[in-house]
Amino acid sequence: MFLFLKSLSRSVHHEEQQEDQPDDQKYLKKIDHGMSLTVWRKSLVISCNGFTVIDSQGNLVYRVDNYIGHPQELTLMDASGKSLLTMRRRKKLGMVDSWFVYDGDRENCRTTATTKMRPVFCVKKHINILQSDSNVLAHVCYYHGRSSKRFAYTVEGSYMNRSCKVLDQWRRVVAEIRRKEAAKSGVSFGVDVFVLVVEPGFDPGFAMALVLLLDQMFS
Repeated sequence: MFLFLKSLSRSVHHEEQQEDQPDDQKYLKKIDHGMSLTVWRKSLVISCNGFTVIDSQGNLVYRVDNYIGHPQELTLMDASGKSLLTMRRRKKLGMVDSWFVYDGDRENCRTTATTKMRPVFCVKKHINILQSDSNVLAHVCYYHGRSSKRFAYTVEGSYMNRSCKVLDQWRRVVAEIRRKEAAKSGVSFGVDVFVLVVEPGFDPGFAMALVLLLDQMFS
């Protein structure tokens, strides 16, 4: 299956688009060109669930191997297994599912008597009882402390249908989740194989982190 996806990923094309991004994207590892990634909702490790992500050349880019059940922590790794981002569910009672995103591995999330690593982003599931038809899925804020969170991005669409967009504060699309279209008719991928399109100036790793969190919130 992995070799089959590698061959299909080479047929995914992207449009390069150069746009200036806000200074606050210093927190992100920006790319100068657009990128199309094929996301497979399955780990390459037999003993656990997870995600496997390959680029348009068929190269393994990201992996998630510690994704079991309803975890309190997720770790996004590169192809070699190095931890890039760690996401921890916020320990707070209530209906809203929210997560903190940290740079690096889980050691960066731990606190001691003298040090405390702050999260970079806070991602919160959108809940609006009065507007049941709202297509907003989640809100992403830069995290500068408990009393200082500034809007960064909004996720809109339908994750269940693998059709959603990440919008910046000017409502420009910086990343998009799409259904995987088969090169030949009659081949269906369902919802376990889809495409993540990342626009120039956005961090593909953070875009994939948002996919992981959407999967936790809406699957």
